Amino acid sequence: MTTNPPSGAMPNGDELSAWLQAVAAHQDRQAFAAVFKHFAPRVKAYLMRLGSPEGLAEELMQETMVSVWRKAALYDAAHAGVSTWIFTIARNLRVDQLRRKGQALGADAGECDADALEDTAPQPDELLSIQERETRLRDALRQLSQEQAHILRLSFFEEHPHARIAQELGIPLGTVKSRVRLAIHHLRRLLGALEP
Repeated sequence: MTTNPPSGAMPNGDELSAWLQAVAAHQDRQAFAAVFKHFAPRVKAYLMRLGSPEGLAEELMQETMVSVWRKAALYDAAHAGVSTWIFTIARNLRVDQLRRKGQALGADAGECDADALEDTAPQPDELLSIQERETRLRDALRQLSQEQAHILRLSFFEEHPHARIAQELGIPLGTVKSRVRLAIHHLRRLLGALEP
């Protein structure tokens, strides 16, 4: 059985790896739910940044997460981080989809769109930079008060609208908005202090 990170905290690489190992070893549904919750919106956003329309990005994200469930035993922490492994699966599925589309076009038009098959995976230095930013963000979030971390988690990580947060916390909408602004301001100051 796995545990989720504390409220408002992003999971670190060790936690992500432990969840994936639990999925591989025991088909742990709770661990997979944690992996899915963390990666599904990020994978979809990544695919959309690469130019996939929202509907296709959603479909490819679902395929990616099904592959993560089925292939969890193939993950090797010695070769790549969990994020790198999952985003590589997503990129490969997108390339496969573009190739299928290109082959169909090639049969009709006699050629394949080579630009559509361009390798758009993040480069190792870019992945390292992303991991460093995520580490700084996790460190900064840990320094926020519990109230600030909670309201940011609801607003940004769980993507609740401010009106819903106000209802859940039993506070006025204006208070939610001002608390979110204050928390973001504090987080920015903390991130500035953590810059290397």
